[in-house]
Amino acid sequence: DNEGESKDLIERVGFEPIWDCVTCGACMEECPVFIEHVPTIMDMRRFMVMEQSNMPETAQQTLQQLEQRGHPWRGTQLTRTTWIEEMQAEGVNVPMFDGSQEYLYWVGCTGALQERNVKVTKALVRLFLEAGVSFGVLGGEEGCSGDPARRLGQEYLYQLQAEQNITTFKAKNVQKVIANCPHCYNTIAHEYPQFDGKFEVAHHSVFLARLIAEGKLRPDSANGLSEKSATYHDPCYISRHNNIIDEPRSVLAATGASQVEMKRCKRGTFCCGAGGSHMWVEENRGTRINDARTTEAVDTGADLIAVACPFCMQMFESSVGNVPAAVERNVQVFDLAELLDQSIAFSRPSPNGGSPEPQSAPEVPPEQVEAGEPPP
Repeated sequence: DNEGESKDLIERVGFEPIWDCVTCGACMEECPVFIEHVPTIMDMRRFMVMEQSNMPETAQQTLQQLEQRGHPWRGTQLTRTTWIEEMQAEGVNVPMFDGSQEYLYWVGCTGALQERNVKVTKALVRLFLEAGVSFGVLGGEEGCSGDPARRLGQEYLYQLQAEQNITTFKAKNVQKVIANCPHCYNTIAHEYPQFDGKFEVAHHSVFLARLIAEGKLRPDSANGLSEKSATYHDPCYISRHNNIIDEPRSVLAATGASQVEMKRCKRGTFCCGAGGSHMWVEENRGTRINDARTTEAVDTGADLIAVACPFCMQMFESSVGNVPAAVERNVQVFDLAELLDQSIAFSRPSPNGGSPEPQSAPEVPPEQVEAGEPPP
């Protein structure tokens, strides 16, 4: 029977290989006979979790956190509205989505609840306001996209969260969504349609590239970034899984920073180590993936590591202190939105009313490339 076959397969593969997978898709990208390893691994995880309650302790703790608090971040004192209140205190009005705006900005759990990533969220809001984008956020009404639950094999919880979000979207007449988390982007764009949740979804790197191309964001040559070099890390879930390659590099080019590529880049990127919900599942064997990737980034000689994913941000930030060359050279990690926000700061009116004339942004592909097949 199928249950017997599932048990036999799990025993043959083994507990650790099943849970070591970061769902990056590199195996499927390289496989000469097109074996789909990741969907099979996800099926095994679902069986182990749903039928056997057999999972790493940290995975179980994360699922409990998701069930009890609606997000995966244990220990945070922030709420989904803390960053909104902070921006309002700074004199920036964050619009709440009421159905009249064109875009819903989906902030995500990490963008709202982790201090380092809150800076990225605020930078994006400033950029949207600068460009005159019609957008709003859900604030306290936003939930988890469900990606962590699905990657951890808890399909019931994923479907519950997805259906709750789809209900909210439809009630508020959401048509278009901007997400800066590749995992949220992939889930909403490719997996919500399974539950009649069909929305137009853009990753923030693609959306920012479009704003630059349309002249709505105009980087300034006096921002100081032209003196810096940066290497861009391709997140697995937008590069390999969704073929978003050129737009992030166009945004980085617009900031004025010179670019250097890592040996493993674009569709051949190397995972930061957080995929497959490994952001919350402890890694105990061998060299930590994030340390290995950070070393690759630092070896380029770049001053900055540019990312386009909140999980990648967390992983690089936790590793730069472990790589001696990164410490010696004070290598810093920034999201593309933060670098772009810095680059146009001088084009905003200064307190004394003056602002320098911004230069024309370099030509940028205005449209997102065709999305690839969604991962499981």
